[in-house]
Amino acid sequence: MDRPGTLHIHPEGAVNPRRLSQLVIPLGIVMIIVMMVVPMPSLLLDLLIAGNITAALLIVLVSMQVSRPLDFSVFPALLLVATLFRLALNISATRLVLLDGFAGKVIDAFGHFVVGGSLIVGLVIFVILIVIQFVVITKGAERVAEVGARFTLDAMPGKQMAIDADLNAGLINEDEARKRRAEVAAEADFYGAMDGASKFVKGDAIAAIMITVINLVGGMAVGIIQRKLGPAEAVSTYSLLSIGDGLVSQIPALMLSVATGLIVTRSATEGDMGGSVVSQLSQHRRPLQIAGGAVLALCLIPALPKIPFLIVGTGVLLGAQRIKGKQAEAATDEAAGAVEGPSPDSPEALLGEMRVDPLELALSPDLVNLVDPATGDLLDRVRALRRKMALELGLVMPPVRTRDDLDLPLSTYVIRISGVEAARGTAPPGTVLAIGDGLEQLPGRAGQEPVFGLSGKWIPAELHYQAELAGATVVDRASVVITHLAEVVRKNASRLLGREDVRALTEMTKRTHPVVVEELTPALLTLGQVQKALQALLDEGVPIRDLIRIFEALSLRAKLSTDPDGLVEAVRAALGPAIANRYADNGALPVITLDPQLEHTMLESVRPAENGSFLALDGTLMEAVAGDVARLVEAAEQRGVSPVLACSPALRPPLHRLMRSAGQPVPVLSYPEIAGFPARIETMGVVTGAYAHSA
Repeated sequence: MDRPGTLHIHPEGAVNPRRLSQLVIPLGIVMIIVMMVVPMPSLLLDLLIAGNITAALLIVLVSMQVSRPLDFSVFPALLLVATLFRLALNISATRLVLLDGFAGKVIDAFGHFVVGGSLIVGLVIFVILIVIQFVVITKGAERVAEVGARFTLDAMPGKQMAIDADLNAGLINEDEARKRRAEVAAEADFYGAMDGASKFVKGDAIAAIMITVINLVGGMAVGIIQRKLGPAEAVSTYSLLSIGDGLVSQIPALMLSVATGLIVTRSATEGDMGGSVVSQLSQHRRPLQIAGGAVLALCLIPALPKIPFLIVGTGVLLGAQRIKGKQAEAATDEAAGAVEGPSPDSPEALLGEMRVDPLELALSPDLVNLVDPATGDLLDRVRALRRKMALELGLVMPPVRTRDDLDLPLSTYVIRISGVEAARGTAPPGTVLAIGDGLEQLPGRAGQEPVFGLSGKWIPAELHYQAELAGATVVDRASVVITHLAEVVRKNASRLLGREDVRALTEMTKRTHPVVVEELTPALLTLGQVQKALQALLDEGVPIRDLIRIFEALSLRAKLSTDPDGLVEAVRAALGPAIANRYADNGALPVITLDPQLEHTMLESVRPAENGSFLALDGTLMEAVAGDVARLVEAAEQRGVSPVLACSPALRPPLHRLMRSAGQPVPVLSYPEIAGFPARIETMGVVTGAYAHSA
């Protein structure tokens, strides 16, 4: 195992570049600290000043080339290190100027040649650079960084919700969602760091002014007091070098300020800054033509020189003409593409219009604002519903096609399954649904909660606080529609489970448990038979999330028989505890049982059929059984519990069909399913069919 701090050596003896790159910044920080304390030779100072200017130029160029700020996320830390390095150079240069009267040829050149050996010229140029950096660039970059950090943090919850919505809608997977969340967090961290890093640039500008003033005063004091030089000679020796030092430090400082401004002002455009500027400025030909004509018009002013404005104006007009040619080519290509596209009467277009959506939500024209992201969040809730249904039923709910329907009455929505209306409701605009008593004093119109049938009133949205104070439950329109849609999906889950959905579920299970799937299909059951079994489970409200145990049970049963009822009962027996647990109440399972004699009679009347077994009973007896069940269920519900009806496994499928046809939605469980449930059984009554026997 490698020890921390050791260099990795390749077999050829070369140092590992990755390990070396990890040591560059720590060694650089140590060197900066040393520069502040230890005197440096002028030759090394010249080399470091050249490196400082080069590094600042490199940072500016990289800031212009990145396509987005996060691609240069190390910039805030790099800005701090560069500022510290430049201040260390100031300290080293000041030491050499005051001690030796010479701080290298670079500073000497800036102090004598660049400003012409004039202290006044040098001071003016230095002040101008400070004003540009401090007042213009740094101030603006600081404000942009502050606003960017604030807006990024404010938008962070919305971006996280958008990622969750895409994940719930199945548009992205968990890995992509995790990656996007990390990018959102990194963006917030970056702009927060830039808000603080901009203060480095501002402080650096202030420090440059103070350091230069101190150097001027200190240089004059050293020259006149210590070395007994005349004022003119002291200015020539020390003050010009101080100005040269200030100019040498301000040039890279100005470039870093520009880089900071470029980073924080980058928008969401793709590509580097140069390409974005050229492409966006060249999109419009008319402004270039006007600008070129205006520049040429300036030639009419007698006092202005003609040649510069002629050259510039002509160049702009030529550029506008070139853009016109490119736009014409683009329009030609677009028209050609439109011609090549499918016509409205083509088979492809007609097939697209003929396609029937498995799940559709039609809205009347005045309800379209529910799907407008600016005024409603219905689409986000639909995406969240898909995830909820997947976790609740194990069903991958198909995408909901939302569209407007001019034929619907106002304030009406319709839920369709495979093009057939499954449910209908109302949600008047500008209102909320108040459910409860004491609403007589509030204006509105009577309404009904679509799932449980609770009576309520659609009241103006601004009165929802008054309704809550009156003790009512207030539900917004989107919640009403989504709750209704969820109930429709639960009741029609089997119709929404298509063959492709079963194949996708099978492939998903095969990735983790290949043996289970390979043993079941196609060896024992076809995909259609598996679909039929899963649909039967969903019809009875049994989730199909536990596909592994479902497939294992189907495999065992299919080796004996492929009878649909037998396959379903085998799965229910395997899932027995989970099924019974759905109806348990505080650790107890309320059960209604059948009289043994009645159960024996019903077992003898079971007849097989293509769509499942049925009971060949006398109509009077069937009515009596249904009446007994209804009476016992009502009595149990008055005690605050919802019972289940228990019977033998062979009788359970036809008895379930009998209860459903009689309008009794009581769950029917078999004895093996209840026996596997680790809780106490509470008997709510016995179904005897006494009325039929007495008749």
